[in-house]
Amino acid sequence: MLIYPHINPIALSLGPLKIHWYGLMYVIGFLGGWWLGLLRAKKPGSNWTPQQVSDVIFFVAIGVILGGRLGYTLFYDLPHFLHYPLSALRIWEGGMSFHGGLLGVLVAIALYSHFYHRTFFEIGDFIAPLVPVGLGAGRIGNFINGELWGRTTQAPWGMIFSHVDHLPRHPSQLYEFFLEGIVLFTLLWIYSSKPRPRMAVSALFLIFYGTFRILIECVREPDPQYGYLAFHCLTMGQLLSMPMILFGIILFVYAHQKVLVNKQG
Repeated sequence: MLIYPHINPIALSLGPLKIHWYGLMYVIGFLGGWWLGLLRAKKPGSNWTPQQVSDVIFFVAIGVILGGRLGYTLFYDLPHFLHYPLSALRIWEGGMSFHGGLLGVLVAIALYSHFYHRTFFEIGDFIAPLVPVGLGAGRIGNFINGELWGRTTQAPWGMIFSHVDHLPRHPSQLYEFFLEGIVLFTLLWIYSSKPRPRMAVSALFLIFYGTFRILIECVREPDPQYGYLAFHCLTMGQLLSMPMILFGIILFVYAHQKVLVNKQG
């Protein structure tokens, strides 16, 4: 069995200022997405300039932070938020919801689309392959914080989180880092390297993220405030991911059908 290494969540202390690893992971995610966006902008046929890439990453970053924190308070921690409203500002302690962040990004894309006169899915298809970098970095932040641990297991790679109990558990944060970060990035980066129908890249992101999240939730300890929502297996994360898959499939089929119709026309 493996032992959780108990990493200090504070990366650097400068007097009263404390820089947390969790916050640094978000910085790494945004910078990584910005750098990859610049690479995509340099590809032949791209109509993105470096300044436009910087602007869209800024919009997305605001959407992720505000949406992620607001989503967490609404989906997972509403009673605590109502008692301690200022707790919503403690981003460095964790407590960010992907699904809330996704909604925030959708609003950010809509605003960017309005101000910069680009279509919604033109922007979505451009940034979708960049997102897994931030997802992967965020899961490393979860691991450093020692949160979102998995259910008990007898697998040889089971990890003991001694601040939880002394039972071997799935290191589900690392599973998510691998699937949501590395695998999802590889799939989307390769798929988007060639011209694809508008909306198809965004659709693929929704399908695969939702699928990976549902699979990992099967070995991740459910949120204690909710537990299982139904059938002793359905979690809040799975419930929120199901519409993503459905909408992604509809979007993917529609994108390809639209291409066929245009060719026939």
